[in-house]
Amino acid sequence: MTSFSIGETDFLRAGLPHQVIAGAIHYFRVHPDQWQDRIRKARLMGLNTIETYVAWNAHEPRRGEWDATGWNDLGRFLDLIQAEGMDAIVRPGPYICAEWHNGGLPNWLTAGERELRSSEPTFLADVSEYLRRVYEIVAPRQIDRGGSVVLVQIENEYGAYGSDKAYLQALVALTRESGITVPLTTVDQPTDQMLDDGSLPELHKTGSFGSRSAERLATLRRHQPTGPLMCSEFWDGWFDWWGGVHHTTEVTAAAADLDELLAAGASVNIYMFHGGTNFGLTNGANHKGRYLPIVTSYDYDAPLDEAGNPTAKFFAFRDVIAKYAPVPDELPAAAEPAPVFSVPLSAAGAWTDAAASAPSSSGPVTFDELEHLSALVRYDVSLPEGRGGQLVLEEVRDLAWVSVDGRPVGTLSRTRHDRSLRIPAGRTLSILVEEGGRVNYDHRLGEQKGLIGAPALDGAALTGWHSTPLDVAALAAEIGSRAAEASAAATTGPSAWVADFDLDAPADLFLDTAAWSKGYAFVNGFFLGRYWRNGPQRTLFVPAPATKTGANRLVVLELEHLLDATADFVPSLDLGDTEE
Repeated sequence: MTSFSIGETDFLRAGLPHQVIAGAIHYFRVHPDQWQDRIRKARLMGLNTIETYVAWNAHEPRRGEWDATGWNDLGRFLDLIQAEGMDAIVRPGPYICAEWHNGGLPNWLTAGERELRSSEPTFLADVSEYLRRVYEIVAPRQIDRGGSVVLVQIENEYGAYGSDKAYLQALVALTRESGITVPLTTVDQPTDQMLDDGSLPELHKTGSFGSRSAERLATLRRHQPTGPLMCSEFWDGWFDWWGGVHHTTEVTAAAADLDELLAAGASVNIYMFHGGTNFGLTNGANHKGRYLPIVTSYDYDAPLDEAGNPTAKFFAFRDVIAKYAPVPDELPAAAEPAPVFSVPLSAAGAWTDAAASAPSSSGPVTFDELEHLSALVRYDVSLPEGRGGQLVLEEVRDLAWVSVDGRPVGTLSRTRHDRSLRIPAGRTLSILVEEGGRVNYDHRLGEQKGLIGAPALDGAALTGWHSTPLDVAALAAEIGSRAAEASAAATTGPSAWVADFDLDAPADLFLDTAAWSKGYAFVNGFFLGRYWRNGPQRTLFVPAPATKTGANRLVVLELEHLLDATADFVPSLDLGDTEE
């Protein structure tokens, strides 16, 4: 068995000085049938280690329903890393940020009023149960037991959130009690306050940054006077949000920053090596005065693009790494050209008009109170005396389509800080609310979703609400299971669309959504994610394992309207305009 430890100046692997040159791949953002391909390409760039977060809410979306199979098979992912001759770093959180829904914390954990990321006993009890399950997978795969895992991280950038040392001490004790023997680390942005608050003396401190390496390593060294310096999140790109631009970093500048780190003898984890995709409804959001939900793509302008193909950054980083470590001669094979074709979409009728099943309540019921994990809840209420007026809402989380007797009236957006709309007279007011992604950073973690507070019409509270949860994936599955039929009549509200297409063999595809408005897309029941003409993203990535030889079916759940009832599959990713 090989040992891995922290020496006076270096990591020691089998007793010899070792520079960790790692890259991040989140198993939960990559189709499991493509894990091996991405890991192998990391080795071909010269990396010796793969780092991953563990997303608690992917493994346990409902309390007690733990899943470590398929997409969640962390053990298989770690085994594939070992099979490639590489080491692994595991960052189990419980909080991961990562621009991931709710920062990785399950909705059931954060619902209601409770202290998060703290030594509060009930929170610690839930976290401990989670970590024990993770460590059951990780412990037997540590390097000193013949596995791949060389480092485990405690919490994640905790100094940006809190300073509860008892919380960190409890996580360390639980980690050691669970059989984790490899070195334990923390990561924080290199400021004195964050490095002080986010760690403990017995934990090895590392930094997260993407530039000014010498200055930030010096700050880190003041707080970590012995052992190896490590940037365990070297930001080589950035994430995108709806309504923004596609973020890129200049290749030569990123390579120079990496060179500076490695020349200083520091270890590094490139965040991201391969970003992957926020499939389904897994995107997070940021809120620093304005709610900004993250797009479906997590391309991150990384060395491997969203579809797993090498970029210019891959080859530039490979050249840098070759100065400090052996790099394989082999290069990744060129990707097969993606099939390019168009198919007409057939209207499949309305899809948000399910009958209200729950009894009425005085006010709207939140997603959290409904224990609803999908994207939509429809709120219906009878208008007093059938009159219209000024509708005022306390807050919409996050986007609402307002209609009266089925006639669209307008939208209310959290991002725009909308709260009020004049509505016409009618019998029934309906407000369809989309949860656009849960905030993944800072103190808005775990906030309630839906209509918040008591809606009022001309100053008088509206009562007698029906709150109807709509399961987007289940609705798409039902629509996709129907036999092909003549087109249904187009609707004025949300409409479903279906297209069938044939493939000679399974293949990665790029679905152009630029001529659609806002909604969700599925191929053969696989939930590709959200699309929105708000941009910047214009294509959805369809991983080859979601397709099949012969007949395939696309289902589109559109919330507004299509500019063109056609599905275009294009040659490559289109992630939108950059700042340049």
